[in-house]
Order: sequence, then C-alpha cells, then structure tokens
Amino acid sequence: MVARSGQPTALSDAEIDRIFRALADATRRDIVRRTLSGEPTVSELASSYDMSFAAVQKHVAVLEGAGLVTKRRHGRERLVRGNPDTLRRAQSLLAQYEEIWRGRIDRLDALLAED
Repeated sequence: MVARSGQPTALSDAEIDRIFRALADATRRDIVRRTLSGEPTVSELASSYDMSFAAVQKHVAVLEGAGLVTKRRHGRERLVRGNPDTLRRAQSLLAQYEEIWRGRIDRLDALLAED
C-alpha cells in the first residue's frame, strides 16, 4: 500500500514476519523473481523445480499470504504475478535500518577522527 505522499506505508510486525519468513526460502525467492518478470501458471512454475506440483502450490500460497504474489484465474489455469509494491515496502524498511547503521558508523568515524 502507498500513502498519498507516494511513500510506501509502514508494515505491521505481522506483515514483516510473513514477508521475511516467505523470503527465507530459496525456492520462494526464485518464484518471486520469476513472477516479477512474467505471469507464469502454477504448472509452469512447478515444471521448473524438482518437487511436486503440490509443494510448489504450497510455496505460492505462502508467498500469496505474505502479499508477495497474487494469483488469478484464467480459464482452468491459475496465473501468478509478483507484487512489487510489497517488495518496495520491505525495501523501505531495510533502508530505514541501513540509515540507522550508517548513522552509527558516521558517529563512530567522527569519534575516532577526534583522537
């Protein structure tokens, strides 16, 4: 979700947990990558991995629960599309953490330069 200012809205703790738990798995990260550049079917995704169709469906369900992908019906198929808005919101959170650490490093550099 994006605020009127054009900045992503803050994520709740539960959303953060779901997003990073979903992204902790390499297969799910690969599914997100594939669905950001196209809209494959679940069957197409399943053919890319050495696991059952049901296992891929479960991975997609976890990603969908985290808001990282959406599924839509097209005839008998389910198309999967990546959700860049959720990734932007997670990236914004990580950027905030980076600012905190860069500030600490800058203060440490300044303190060391005094001596």
